[in-house]
Amino acid sequence: MKRHIREDYYVVGEGILGFDEKKKPVCRRPSTIAETRKFRFSRLGEQGEPVDDALRMALATAMTSGANQPDSSGPPIPAGFTYLGQFIDHDLTLDNTAAALGEDVTVAELIQGRSPALDLDNLYGRGPQNPEDRKFYSDAIHLKVGTTAPAEFPANDPLTNREFEGFDLPRVGVGSSKAERRAALIPDRRNDENLAVAQTHLAFIRFHNRVVDVLAGKGVPSTFLFAAARKLVVTHYQWMIRTDFLPRIVDAEIVEDVFRHGRRFFEPRACSDDRPTMPIEFSVAAYRLGHSMIRGAYQWNRVFRAGGPGPIASLALLFTFSGTSGVLSPDGSLDDPESGSFEHLPSNWIADFRRLYDFSEAGRNDLRVDGRESNQAKRIDTQLVDPLKQLPLGAFGGRGTSPHEQELNLAFRNLTRANMVKLASGQQMAKTMGIQPLTASQIIGGNGGAVLGGLPKAQTDALVAHTPLWFYILREAELKNGRLTGVGGRIVAEVFHRAMEVSRISILRDPGWRPSLGPDASTFRMVDLLLFAFEGKAELLNPLGS
Repeated sequence: MKRHIREDYYVVGEGILGFDEKKKPVCRRPSTIAETRKFRFSRLGEQGEPVDDALRMALATAMTSGANQPDSSGPPIPAGFTYLGQFIDHDLTLDNTAAALGEDVTVAELIQGRSPALDLDNLYGRGPQNPEDRKFYSDAIHLKVGTTAPAEFPANDPLTNREFEGFDLPRVGVGSSKAERRAALIPDRRNDENLAVAQTHLAFIRFHNRVVDVLAGKGVPSTFLFAAARKLVVTHYQWMIRTDFLPRIVDAEIVEDVFRHGRRFFEPRACSDDRPTMPIEFSVAAYRLGHSMIRGAYQWNRVFRAGGPGPIASLALLFTFSGTSGVLSPDGSLDDPESGSFEHLPSNWIADFRRLYDFSEAGRNDLRVDGRESNQAKRIDTQLVDPLKQLPLGAFGGRGTSPHEQELNLAFRNLTRANMVKLASGQQMAKTMGIQPLTASQIIGGNGGAVLGGLPKAQTDALVAHTPLWFYILREAELKNGRLTGVGGRIVAEVFHRAMEVSRISILRDPGWRPSLGPDASTFRMVDLLLFAFEGKAELLNPLGS
């Protein structure tokens, strides 16, 4: 939910696409330095025609109308995968060289640091030996963790009114302002823009540290321990993405075809050593599928749930209890980063991972919660929950500004960003890929998603002829029971395949590799990662109890 703040895109062969001071799309010719230092995008399809303001606003309004969006089904997707997807997004798009610009950086480091890859550089940075990034490590091997702050709510609660070491992100802790002290001490602070992605990042920190300890117990010398742990973590992470995450959000047949037979459209003849790009169609449209999966509120833990002593955890509260978008405090204001009394996560906001994932998949029925207490992701379709039409300013770097109301609408922001980069329409991409396009009735009628029957005829005709790609991909998924298919499925599967191929550590370049930390030699799911990271203990996966 953070990539929508990108100010411009360097598209290979075109230039730097952005907005001018009047918010009109412009293209600037890059200098050699700018070309080297910018994240590289490319196009899979043609340039598209712009969508006028009125139609973009009509679509955005329909998509965030507050209608009762169904939960995912067939099978349902646990809500934790929404924020795992965001964590993965930040891994793909992390600019890992920003701190080094102006210093001595090799061309190879610049290329790797600004290339889409799935190697967890949003977790590791440039490693413990890098003078800029050693601050993320407690020693030269383990990653730092943070400690929560005692909370007085509920009153006289012995679990919430105490500290929990290892259940908050590490925080800077020093500085002249609360915002500086609250900042997460991690390579990518986008992973602290809401509490769900922050707790996901924390789970990966714990996963790495547990792998280190297990390897050390097996006698791996300290000289090689970090490299060995990182390799084991990254390969298991990639296997989990390939076998667990992707098949939940993309038509499994497409995923299987791409990983068995290779890519057909995105850099199909590239070598693993070639400098990769990221398709603008993926960044601005296809992978924004996660916005549709977001719930308006979550059964978070025993305190913040329906029927609990506190309110159910609304999306606004998940922003509040973060360090990047919020203030980590119940008594602060989202728009005032110096407000609020807490500088660490209050203990009563520690996640109950049992409510975000289904551990019965791993045979742990003792970690299941009642269906009313668990959270399913919303169906991938053309609806977004109502709170996303009014984003907090901190969610897109807008604190201290006064944007027009429509600019707070996430759907409108996505559609406007697509205009800026002249994104192809859904119909253009279907033609490019040789895929049967959606019909007019499918685009307008959908399958229980955004209602467009009331659009004026001119807008209907324009939409049917040139459907914005993001909307088109979500409509495809809506018609496929909430899984990406067609254009969207192919784009996402191929980009993930390429990102694994070019990673420094890659299961695709080692086809004989198999997981060793799961239940068998072919299985490693997100629930297996969490069970390993939290030692399989209910009191660690859910420290506050039932």
